[in-house]
Amino acid sequence: MANYAVDEKILHPWLPRHTEIDLWNNTCYVSLVGFMFVDTKVMGFKVPFHIDFEEVNLRFYVRHYDGNTWKRGVVFIKEIVPRPALTFVANTLYKENYETMPMRHSWTSSPEQITVEYQWKKKQWNTLRVMGESAPEIVRPGSEEEFITEHYWGYTRVGESKTSVYQVEHPTWRVYSTRDYFIDVDFEAVYGSAFAFLQSEQPRSVFLAEGSNIVVKGGEVL
Repeated sequence: MANYAVDEKILHPWLPRHTEIDLWNNTCYVSLVGFMFVDTKVMGFKVPFHIDFEEVNLRFYVRHYDGNTWKRGVVFIKEIVPRPALTFVANTLYKENYETMPMRHSWTSSPEQITVEYQWKKKQWNTLRVMGESAPEIVRPGSEEEFITEHYWGYTRVGESKTSVYQVEHPTWRVYSTRDYFIDVDFEAVYGSAFAFLQSEQPRSVFLAEGSNIVVKGGEVL
């Protein structure tokens, strides 16, 4: 997870109705996130060739007040996957912004270090790589790591007046202290001119979080 501090005004075109930008320490974040779907099931069934696959997404953080409490969640600017069927279903049925690209990944570990890399190709290969300590640590309450990882709702802009929302369940993840990282991404080619400036920006933080079982629940429309 590579986290950039940005002016929240640039995110307003993607901001779903009934939500507002969620800040941490008065900072607006956009995160570049790479991960693997492993042993994936849809409605309890495994779909051949769509069980294990990479995803890289660019996302930001919002919250919605439902009358009783704030529900903190994420909005995806774009989600990149290697299978056209995933893109078709997500874009057609769920109004997400998926795009299919060639992708690859590598995970290596030693007693001292774990290295995780994700790559995706649009004109050229883009790379997100993190080298971390081999032993994970518990996320501290109130920390930046907690803010980035502890979002349990997904919000999608569906036109000017509607927002799709769904719930995500997973245990609190631990994180690996970052030793080093490497980011080589053509943000303009992949995400458009609005995010071209990230090409020359240094991330505010980069960290590696452990995965877990995740359940995505059926959604509703606000």
